[in-house]
Amino acid sequence: MLVEARDGKLYIALNRPAALNAQNEEMRDSLVDAIDRFERDDELFVAIVYGVGGRAFSAGADLKEVRAGPGATGPTDRLAPPAHKWTWRHFEAFRWATKPIIAAIDGHCVGGGLELANYCDVRVATEQSQFGQPEPRTIGGAGGPALQQLPRAIPIGEALLMQLTARPMPARRAYEVGLIQRLCPDRETLMAEAETIADQMMEGNPEALRVIKRVVRWGADMSAEQAEKLALFGSEVAERVAGSARP
Repeated sequence: MLVEARDGKLYIALNRPAALNAQNEEMRDSLVDAIDRFERDDELFVAIVYGVGGRAFSAGADLKEVRAGPGATGPTDRLAPPAHKWTWRHFEAFRWATKPIIAAIDGHCVGGGLELANYCDVRVATEQSQFGQPEPRTIGGAGGPALQQLPRAIPIGEALLMQLTARPMPARRAYEVGLIQRLCPDRETLMAEAETIADQMMEGNPEALRVIKRVVRWGADMSAEQAEKLALFGSEVAERVAGSARP
């Protein structure tokens, strides 16, 4: 995996193009380390995650490795989530990151690739990209975190259509239902758009951005009354840090 800091941004490249950027043990460790670096470095404000090779953002977990992992006994085993929950630690790193993360998606974004993208805060994609949860066909099981994650990102009917048929959703439809926030004609435009969004975020107070992200993400899993109280608390915190905006 390639990680580069530049102009206040951390660029995280999923770099296994021959395997459609499938997530293996090494990549999971590298993603956790990248997010740890991102969180600790006060000179980094926004992260951009993208796939190398032009064919895929990420095709999900490396199935050969998963089938050889804890609980598996052979290459034809079909794994239930408890047997491969050890592969989710990088998702948790993204989930609890306090700074904004943008997913720049070009090509296949399926399985764990879509889950990783959904743990980012904003998603932009090329018109040729495809999104899916193919687990019923590939491992004979369910998509783990995606079962609860995807219906929070798009209408429940769209989520079930994707998950029950295991068929991909084209980028145009993903844009229409809100799974992605920008649709770009090609990879060059994609990266430029991701950087523009990152620059716009960086115009704001970085501490306020952290507060906003926490309130919005945590509030999404609360009742309306709880979320309102959290929003009020977040507004008070944002006011207290208003004087710490970057010049």
